[in-house]
Amino acid sequence: MSDTSFHSYVRVFEHYLERIAHLIAQAKPEALEGRLTPESFTALENFAIAQGYVLRSLFPLIGREVPELAEASSVADVSARGTFVQTQIAALTPADFAGAETRAVTHVAGEATLTQPACDFFTLYGMPNFFFHLNMGYAILRAQGVAIGKGDFDGFHSYPKGFSFVTNTAETV
Repeated sequence: MSDTSFHSYVRVFEHYLERIAHLIAQAKPEALEGRLTPESFTALENFAIAQGYVLRSLFPLIGREVPELAEASSVADVSARGTFVQTQIAALTPADFAGAETRAVTHVAGEATLTQPACDFFTLYGMPNFFFHLNMGYAILRAQGVAIGKGDFDGFHSYPKGFSFVTNTAETV
């Protein structure tokens, strides 16, 4: 992976940070407090963690400290946090990533301390963790009955209201 290709992922993060904001806007507060299991994070917490992984994934690649994020325990907090993350990554340029592919990144994963080549850190740790928490938040909202679908997740797909691949039906008007 080249330094330039690392920068291309900034657009991926920008897009999916927007999707997080969209998903949150579709849900009532009680759905955002839903959990898959009693000991798991809430949907809102998963979205906030995903936002954090954007900075945790990119800033070590450019040899900078990860910016401090404010705690997020409400929709307003997560919204402000999303804006902060967007601002931080919008300021990055391809030149910031010069030398990224030659770096080794030491980080903590749970209780493990790892040192990985930048490419492995980003593609095998950072991006998967971002999408894990984004997906968990989405799944919880679905499980809570929020009327969202694949198009709400990725911003591209479109299906008729009530469409189901399982039943191969949609609502009729």
